[in-house]
Order: sequence, then C-alpha cells, then structure tokens
Amino acid sequence: LWGDLQVPLPFSLLCLQVIKCKAAVMWEANKPFSIEEVEVAPPKAHELRIKIVATGICRSDDHVITGGLVMPFPIILGHEAAGIVESVGQGITAIKPGDKVIPLFVPYCGECSSCLSAKSNLCIKNDLSSGVGLMPDGTTRFTCKGKAVHHFVGTSTFTEYTVVHETAVAKIDSAAPLEKVFLIGCGFSTGYGAAVQTAKVEPGSICAVFGLGGVGLSVIMGCKAAGASRIIAVDINSDKFAKAKELGATDCINPRDFKKPIHEVLIEMTGCGVDYSFEVIGHIDTMTSALACCHYNYGVSVIVGVPPAAQKITFDPMLLFTGRTWKGSVFGGWKSKDSVPKLVADYMKKKFVLDPLITHRLHFTKINEGFDLLRTGK
Repeated sequence: LWGDLQVPLPFSLLCLQVIKCKAAVMWEANKPFSIEEVEVAPPKAHELRIKIVATGICRSDDHVITGGLVMPFPIILGHEAAGIVESVGQGITAIKPGDKVIPLFVPYCGECSSCLSAKSNLCIKNDLSSGVGLMPDGTTRFTCKGKAVHHFVGTSTFTEYTVVHETAVAKIDSAAPLEKVFLIGCGFSTGYGAAVQTAKVEPGSICAVFGLGGVGLSVIMGCKAAGASRIIAVDINSDKFAKAKELGATDCINPRDFKKPIHEVLIEMTGCGVDYSFEVIGHIDTMTSALACCHYNYGVSVIVGVPPAAQKITFDPMLLFTGRTWKGSVFGGWKSKDSVPKLVADYMKKKFVLDPLITHRLHFTKINEGFDLLRTGK
C-alpha cells in the first residue's frame, strides 16, 4: 500500500505543528478499517515524525482485528513500512528531515539486557509483549474526532504520517526504493532471519516450511541462501506452490491431499524427519506438527507465526526428551537498528530479491480490499 509518493516540504517551523492527514483507524475488533482524518502531534524529545511512503499488510495486523493478538482500541495498525522523516524532536542528531527510514516494531535501546546480549534481539522496551499501545512516555500522538487513538507496537504505519521513538527507527540508504524495501521492516527480515539467524540452517540440510505467505516464502529464501539441499513447502493452498518453487522450494505438499497426519508424511519423505522446520502461520496444531516432523534427536523447529491469544499447546513431552529443540523467532533474530540498514544495503547489492513477495499494489484508501486479499490467500 502506498500514497502519492510526494517528497515532504523542507524543514521549517510548520513541521512542529499538528498535522492533519488520512489514517486507517480500527475502532473495534472484527470491523473494517475506517479512513479518517486524524491529527498527528509533533514529535517530542527523541521522537521523529515520518511521512509513510509504502506500508505492507501483515497477518499480525489481522490478528489484532480478529482478537488473536490483544491490543487496545481504537488503534492505528501497521508495522511494516518505509518513509521519509518530516520532522525531529529535541535530542535527535543522527537523523534529519528528508532522510529515508524504516520504522522498527522491535526497537533497539542499546541498554537493556536483551540489546546488550548477543543471544537475543527482543528489546525489553518493546510493545509487542505489553500491548499498551502508547509511546514510551505513556501518551499517544494520534487524535481522531476528539478521541485519543492508540499506537501499534511503536510504529502505526497505516497512516500518512506517524510518530516513532528514536529507538524504533533505522536510517537507510537514500537511494533505496521505499516501495520495495518496506518489506525489510517485517516480512522479509522475519522469515529470512528465522532461517539464517535463529535456526542457523546448515549446508545440505533438509527443511520444512509450514505456511507460504510472504514470511514463509522469505524463510524459503533464507534456507536456500544457507545451502539447504531440500526445502519442503507445506500449505493448504496449492496456488502458492509455483512461487514457492520459484524462490527455492524443492517439494510442495498439501496436507489435504493425505489421509495421515502431515508430520508422518514428512517423516516418510525424509526417512527420519527434517533437520529444520518452521511454523509460519500462527496455529497451535501446525506448531506441534512442525515439531513432530523434525528428526527425533537433533531436529530444530522454529515458531515464526504469532501464537493465538489465550490458546495453549498440549503435546507429548517425549518429542523434546529425545533431543529436538523448539525455538521462537521475533523479527528473525535481527538486532533491528543495526541490521535493517545492512539488509537494505544487501538488497541494493542484489544479494536477495523482494519483488516476488509483492503480489498486489493498492492505494492506501483501498486497505480493506488489501485485507480481503490476505484473508483469501491471494
């Protein structure tokens, strides 16, 4: 989704005023987005206001709409985007108006135990876990019809202008095409990183990928880049198989084509199970299937899809006792503020492609049509 691709005006005192613009407001769960005029307050100290140029639709946004991911309403969703800095608050020195940036739904404060550890990337100051829907100072920068509107995971990109904290934005190459690299803000990085960062897929490995949306396809790209010898794509929508093969899948299977559980099918296909499996859907049944299809002693299964709220997993602990490893991956394990500019640089050097992940381009006001396409698997 993108707007009119207009370059913002030069920085001036006008930048420090409230901006009125269009935004897709979600007033309550299980309702369509409402295109509204909202007021976007100027950035406070250590904050930036960004003109959003392109934003992607992600299943995580839809989880909020359906209640699978609990957040407060009203809210402006969206977390995968790229834009141009319109103004900056006091204390911002490394980024200036006119710079191209990608908002980060996983912030990087550089001070907490997670940021300081080489083992982790989920900054303690993230809003994914707490879900309060506010800026770090406990307030919001959005107002609509006189009502305060919540932020979403510190980004809120379904709006022409948004405000983010300096820990939740990465400056990128000024030559980068924003209508493509916005995918590095979530989908591509999450999937690709799950393979190369979290799982650390090895050359010659056998992998299984459950779910062939944009993130699942990015997992396939990561497995291929890591040298996997066999990549088995799993989805109940066979229409997705052609693109999966285009990006590196060696086999494609539809669970509906078999009478036995899919993990048994995968074990039969591979002899003893796969080396690495990835659940990229967010369903508890496929999470357990992905674990069960791994090699019983050294298989690694990675949960990439956002787990549904208030649901619990029941599984045979013997699956883990024999040696399997079950891991989670948020944003592909990348240290966001450091890694996003590097990933954009790699894209500019043509180390990977993004075009195949973009199936439709719609104007921002057609956002409800975009979500219909998502829900129908298109």
